[in-house]
This record gives sequence, C-alpha cells and structure tokens, in this order.
Amino acid sequence: QVQLVESGGGLVQPGGSLRLSCAASGRTLSWPAMGWFRQVPGKEREFVASINWGGGTTYYADSAKGRFTISGDNAKNTVYLQMNSLKPEDAAYYYCAAGANAGIMQSTTRGASYWGQGTQVTVSS
Repeated sequence: QVQLVESGGGLVQPGGSLRLSCAASGRTLSWPAMGWFRQVPGKEREFVASINWGGGTTYYADSAKGRFTISGDNAKNTVYLQMNSLKPEDAAYYYCAAGANAGIMQSTTRGASYWGQGTQVTVSS
C-alpha cells in the first residue's frame, strides 16, 4: 500500500504560479513512478506530468510543457509540481498518483495504481 497526500492548491490569478506537493509513504519502493493528473467535474481525469524516481525521466502533457515542472525529492519521498503562467483552463482538482512507470502513466490513467485525495487549483482574477 502507498499513501499519498497532496498539498499546495489554492486560488491564483491568471499568470500566477503554484507549487503542489505530494508526500508518499508506505511501500513506495514498489512503485517507482509518480505523477500528477487533473480533473474538472464532469470530465475525465487527464494526465499532467510524471517522473520515474530512478533515472529522473519526466513526461508532460502538451498543455503542461514549458509551464509546469515535475520534480522529486527521494529523501523526503515527495514529488512536486511547479506550475507557472497559470491559465483559467488549468483550474481543476489535481491528483497525485503512484505507479510502476512514468511513461505508462502518461499513456493511461490505468498506469496509476494509487491516488491521493486531490487538491483544488482555482485560477481566476
């Protein structure tokens, strides 16, 4: 089992920045990839970014490239999502996930085996 706890969501103006954090605990060594997904009520959950702990390989959705950065701190078992130049369309619930491979997580939400409870990001003036 892996437990994931997100933090860092909130209200930000368009063009602003937020950093989301996800602290992992439990059998984290069995799940060497972490990722971020987001979901707007009434829509499907979509991939945002993922990272493989071992080699640090990262993957991004096209909507996140150039604006979002995923990173991890192995010592703290924590993954971050730095979000810059936020747009109203970035508003969503953001979910942290753990899985076996970051590339698979990019391809399908079924690549995520564990989910956090979500943190809300609101982008509005």
